[in-house]
Amino acid sequence: MFTGLTVCIKDMTSVSNPEDIDVIVLCGGLGTRLRAAVNGKPKVMADISRRPFLDILIDYIAGFKFKRFILCVGYMGHVIREYYENRMSNIRDLTLLFSEEKELLGTAGAIKNAEALIRSNPFLVVNGDSFCRMDTRNFLDFHIKKKSSLSIALGLPEKDADYGNVALGSDQHIVSFNEKAKPNAGNFINAGVYMFSRDVLELIPPKINYSLEYDLFPKNIDKGIYGFITGEKVIDIGTPERYKKAEELLKEKNFAKKGDD
Repeated sequence: MFTGLTVCIKDMTSVSNPEDIDVIVLCGGLGTRLRAAVNGKPKVMADISRRPFLDILIDYIAGFKFKRFILCVGYMGHVIREYYENRMSNIRDLTLLFSEEKELLGTAGAIKNAEALIRSNPFLVVNGDSFCRMDTRNFLDFHIKKKSSLSIALGLPEKDADYGNVALGSDQHIVSFNEKAKPNAGNFINAGVYMFSRDVLELIPPKINYSLEYDLFPKNIDKGIYGFITGEKVIDIGTPERYKKAEELLKEKNFAKKGDD
């Protein structure tokens, strides 16, 4: 059932069932490098086989029994909202909520802005413009087993990629995080998928532009952040070249097909 923009009462009880875990999807980026290729749409609505990239991402995560999604929208957020308001009957038994930012708040700021809607502990966070083929249930189990406040899914690096360069200690504790640095041998890249315990929200200042990659992660590296190794590569649509490659890969792996087709 579509519930719109609804303020939910906070529930501090820890949960481990994916059906009870909120999924925060970061959809508010300006997508300036991709605008010419997406015909005036927000980046996350870029077409893959006549289907929005965001649709593919939500469908994939829902396949692991996650049901409650909070879309953090900003630039052209009305396009995303209108699309889902008109198509709720086609996206299974899911709940979609919208958290709208009136000004640019950054990736961490957008999560803080959605705090009143987040009711689970922990909760999953995903970038709306990237895709990593990983088992999010295993990621949840990892987060709980490690008793982690913040866990980051790690993908395999690619040559000349400009993703976050992450180094791990022996217990999968992250020992360094260098955003946009070229990967070193033995390191991993930030896959854009995170598991947060609710106490991390207290580390994000409200109503200012605050980044996960440049502010929250490096400033709290000593608080115990763990890396979950996926063994998968990251597909993102940040540039026209990557968008074209993502289109090819998602078609090839059949992810662009609707789950109920």
